[in-house]
Amino acid sequence: MPKADETNDKAFDSLDARLAAFEARKAAEKPAKAGAEKANQDGYRLLADLIGGVLVGLGFGWLLDRYVHTSPWGMVGGLLIGLGLAIFSIVRKAMKLSAQASATSSKGGDDEHMGDGPTVPKQKRD
Repeated sequence: MPKADETNDKAFDSLDARLAAFEARKAAEKPAKAGAEKANQDGYRLLADLIGGVLVGLGFGWLLDRYVHTSPWGMVGGLLIGLGLAIFSIVRKAMKLSAQASATSSKGGDDEHMGDGPTVPKQKRD
């Protein structure tokens, strides 16, 4: 019977080694895919915010027209207000995403200079 246990131990060791190799391959592929997926998600989120802002503005304008009887002007005003607020919101989110992306790229430890800093060297102060 001891031989059967030794064979099982070797099989488990072999399985562990193959599993570790598989996980290492998957971990190496993950960062490349994660960056592209995050960019797509952020773009779709900004697009949804734009469309949602316009539709909400139109909805409020339609309600105003319906109950106050200001026929086309409620929808026109709602459209303009919704579009303005949506653009304002998108610009704020895009600035925040840009700041996060530049912070993570500077933390990455890459020695390549991306050209995003000042070109004049800093001078020492006495």
